[in-house]
Amino acid sequence: MQVHVAGTRSTRKAPKEYFTGTVLQDPIIVTEAPARLVSTRVSFEPGARTAWHSHPLGQTLYVISGIGRVQAAGGPVREIRPGDVVWIPPGEKHWHGASPNNAMTHIAMQEALDGNYADWMEHVTDAEYNVAPA
Repeated sequence: MQVHVAGTRSTRKAPKEYFTGTVLQDPIIVTEAPARLVSTRVSFEPGARTAWHSHPLGQTLYVISGIGRVQAAGGPVREIRPGDVVWIPPGEKHWHGASPNNAMTHIAMQEALDGNYADWMEHVTDAEYNVAPA
């Protein structure tokens, strides 16, 4: 058993290659094989968002504060709020982030396949992001 004491792992700024705007990441857990779980608390400032990406084994998001947005490729932009749970199936191209005027924080949980937990793609354009939620 391992106990990761609060405050012993530093908050990091999310890399610009995969995110637009200011995004902070607090690691929760990266398990060792045979386990595959990777989980992070992700805080998006207003207007901040991920690039388009997918996960080989899917992803679950649990919104803990703020107002956010999520979209699967070809689908509508959806608004998400505290308590909402979003399941993204394996391989589904998607993005998620804060709304234009509100910050949003979620817990992201996914499993790694052969050490890979995400396949990153192009940035979400302002035109894609600014579509009104369905």
